[in-house]
Amino acid sequence: MALTATIYKAELTVSDMDRDYYATHNLTVALHPSETEARMMLRLMAFARHAHEDLSFTRGLSSTDEPDLWRHHPNGTLEEWIELGMPDEKRLRKACGLAGAVAIYTYGRQAPLVWREALGRKLERFDNLTVLRVMPETEAALAALTHRQMRLNAMIQDGQLWLGDDTDNVAVALESQL
Repeated sequence: MALTATIYKAELTVSDMDRDYYATHNLTVALHPSETEARMMLRLMAFARHAHEDLSFTRGLSSTDEPDLWRHHPNGTLEEWIELGMPDEKRLRKACGLAGAVAIYTYGRQAPLVWREALGRKLERFDNLTVLRVMPETEAALAALTHRQMRLNAMIQDGQLWLGDDTDNVAVALESQL
């Protein structure tokens, strides 16, 4: 018998002062059987950073052809490709060729550093690519916010993101890997 996804509900209120974007998103997030709650929370963090009425979760881990999140223009063109992990160069070329902007969020203690070093200068040729490492302490703090029903608030100001609920607030620490 195959394992099924666990469904989480999140009411995410985003106050992005850098982009003058203010909205509440009612999200249904499926936790894939092979995914950790920490990774799922990183997807919610990425959603908050890129929040837009057309931004959506994809099939994610269930599909090798899709990122974790994406945003399409009403005319069908792919505007944003947002992915968690450490994709290989071929996947990065594909993403940067398809989307106007690509954001990669790496996570883990040492793996992002090894991945980045292995790619060397190859990332520099992609003008539409942003690679950010989620610091391990942020990953752990976000995981602590996980509940089946969540009411989260995200505030973005001067490039800094704070994500929290009624009791805890996490300053999201990101480090550029380009």
